[in-house]
Amino acid sequence: AASGVIAASIASKTKTKKKHFVAQKVKLFRASDPLLSVLMWGVNHSINELSHIQIPIMLMPDDFKAYSKIKVDNHLFNKENMPSHFKFKEYCPLVFRNLRERFSIDDQDFQNSLTRSAPIPSDAQGRSGARFHTSYDKRYVIKIITSEDVAEMHNILKKYHQFIVECHGNTLLPQFLGMYRLTVDGDETYMIVTRNVFSHRLSVYKKYDLKVSAEHFRAFAQPRPHEEAAPPKSRMSQKLQTIRIATRFYCAIKHTKELPTYKDNDFINDGQKIYIDEDNKKMFLDKLKKDVEFLAQLKLMDYSLLVGIHDVERAEQEEVESEDNEGEEEGESDGGAVGTPPDSPSNTLDSTRPLGPGEFDPTIDVYAIKSHDNSPRKEVYFMAVIDILTHYDAKKKAAHAAKTVKHGAGAEISTVNPEQYSKRFYEFIATILS
Repeated sequence: AASGVIAASIASKTKTKKKHFVAQKVKLFRASDPLLSVLMWGVNHSINELSHIQIPIMLMPDDFKAYSKIKVDNHLFNKENMPSHFKFKEYCPLVFRNLRERFSIDDQDFQNSLTRSAPIPSDAQGRSGARFHTSYDKRYVIKIITSEDVAEMHNILKKYHQFIVECHGNTLLPQFLGMYRLTVDGDETYMIVTRNVFSHRLSVYKKYDLKVSAEHFRAFAQPRPHEEAAPPKSRMSQKLQTIRIATRFYCAIKHTKELPTYKDNDFINDGQKIYIDEDNKKMFLDKLKKDVEFLAQLKLMDYSLLVGIHDVERAEQEEVESEDNEGEEEGESDGGAVGTPPDSPSNTLDSTRPLGPGEFDPTIDVYAIKSHDNSPRKEVYFMAVIDILTHYDAKKKAAHAAKTVKHGAGAEISTVNPEQYSKRFYEFIATILS
């Protein structure tokens, strides 16, 4: 009967209130940021509540509008670690639980990853300066988003869910696993959780965010000799170079292994290629084609391909050096080193067999592809489409119209429509695969 009441409260968008939190008395949520403590508490509470709700045969239209909300006052059991007053809201809990299932993520594993230890802040920033954290075991990414992003997620969620069902979760798109609103001291913060594109155990030594422009596409797809010798440098590329140098300097000062994220210009100028065999190339491009066509249908654009490169030989060498260094503790990781995640009673995938250099579990590292046998270096690539929530709205249309008036209808300009963007994006990514 109790589970029926909870299910009804979620479906009808009413608040779910609890007066007693017995389980919380033995579980502390310690984090340097009170916001993270609230997130850990909220995810723990949410998964516990969902465990009492029977999985429906199918999702209903109201499930895509539903939410669960709780307000906590005088939080005495853990007052030294988190605020005494806060609110936690989960959007579309049944939908995201269904998505986690379709992505083969067990709710208990998800709960453990986000609540057993505090999420780790990342020095990297997303577009518009968005902040990131990774779960302590590096399996999930927690991103702070805007209220506009939340609205866009609501706009696309039903079609996104349908797409995931139809492709059986086999996609390069972000795997959206939960969306929340946290209210602390009257300030509202929106967060979304996705699967980490990169591996929890294989280090990434270089990463790129590839978002092709017309200029970059021409330079890469049809290089001319003089362009190869001296690629044109726009004001934007000079700015990117300045940012790159500043980032390296900042990282050196901090003595951190957090990597800068390089861009299209860097990828092209580095002569970088993705060396994968024909079977993997076909599978990758088939997925990419379906994904970008789907995004074009939703009028979404400005997304990019995140690429992380793991150098197997370099990782082996660093592991040998690490073993020789008696002062280092085994198993710790700061985001760049090779390490084994802390044990979890529910995560048994890692313990089925020991993984050798450059090996990964495809059920966990779902975005990973090995380099082919004739590759110049033995590498593992992690590639996924990210930042998909930019809608081709009136502002974009106005910018496109203005540039068309200025440059003419036939001119190649960066502000294109979603169909053009998806085609250009696909063609550019196809050229980087070797």
